[in-house]
Amino acid sequence: MYKRFLQLAPLVENRSIFLFGPRQTGKSTLLKTQFPEALFFNLLEADTFRELSTRPELLRERIEGQKKSLIVIDEIQKIPELLNEVHHLIEKDKSRKFILTGSSARSLKRKGTNLLGGRALSVRLHPLVSWELDFKKLEEVLLWGSLPGVVDSNMKKEDLKAYVGTYLQEEIRAEGLVRNLPAFSRFLEVAALCSGQQLNYAAVGSDARVNERTIKDYFQILIDTFLGRELLPFRKTKTRKSVAISKFYFFDTGVWNALLGRFMLSPKTREFGEALEHRIFHEICSYMEYKRKDEPLHFWRPQRQEAEVDFLVDGRVAIEVKSTAHIDKNDVKGIELLSEELKLQKKIIVCNESHPRVLNSGIKVFPYKHFCEKLWADEIFYG
Repeated sequence: MYKRFLQLAPLVENRSIFLFGPRQTGKSTLLKTQFPEALFFNLLEADTFRELSTRPELLRERIEGQKKSLIVIDEIQKIPELLNEVHHLIEKDKSRKFILTGSSARSLKRKGTNLLGGRALSVRLHPLVSWELDFKKLEEVLLWGSLPGVVDSNMKKEDLKAYVGTYLQEEIRAEGLVRNLPAFSRFLEVAALCSGQQLNYAAVGSDARVNERTIKDYFQILIDTFLGRELLPFRKTKTRKSVAISKFYFFDTGVWNALLGRFMLSPKTREFGEALEHRIFHEICSYMEYKRKDEPLHFWRPQRQEAEVDFLVDGRVAIEVKSTAHIDKNDVKGIELLSEELKLQKKIIVCNESHPRVLNSGIKVFPYKHFCEKLWADEIFYG
């Protein structure tokens, strides 16, 4: 069992919480560890689901029959109607708090769903971050990802393949999110191929044999089920006009590799560099959300030049990711171009060099482990 960075006790003191995140990120384990005395309702249990879906008012009756101030409802999206009962119980007793977990926000976003009128805070649990993994060997994390069950497994390949299959069967089919499961399966394979790249809906649709409008909806399903995230381009530079098309990243390198059928990564390859970029994106997003920071995150790429900057935080911290073991002048081109457009507070390249150093231009070169250690010590964006 891993010590998680996310601590919910200070948050739930003041209000109820929606705890979102993909399956197997450890939501239930986290809650049982941090709140062993809470009253739990698991909607993945067949009998619990059957009883509460038939009579949602049973939830109120069972809660009011006990003197529990904290109630956990696992996978609330299975019965969105329960949110009306939760709302009523919160209004009736202000001291009563709920933690409502979910691996999909799709059904909760439907018209008319009671989202507690802003009375609940939204929090996301991610796969394990470097701080929780005690900065394990980079190659293992890039290949197998960091879902807790996979990290500890002796059958990582089989578990990841099962995860992809289980997702298709349980999340998509059970909730009726798509009508054509084979088409969605083809889409997942094509989406994995273009993860980390600018989205081209028409091209993805052509390869998956699905129309462009449906492809856009499929990508939204991945976002709503927390299996992926969109990264918007930064467009406020004046001299060099930026591209306008977003990128998309899968949430975990292990799941992404499983979708690609890739179970081997070699350093100094393009695939290794792409996986490292995905991993840094995961670390940054996790850090910003766990720390409750709301600074915008973008990438920057001018329309008429090949260079780009992978990540730009709040328009002031530029981060470029390279898999090389030695940074040269070609690797810094993107940050140097952006420096002509913006007054950057920090310029960082994350790479495979063995030691940190500072270039004459002021760009800091950080090995992956060094970057992650400084990130979670609050020294990248705020130090």
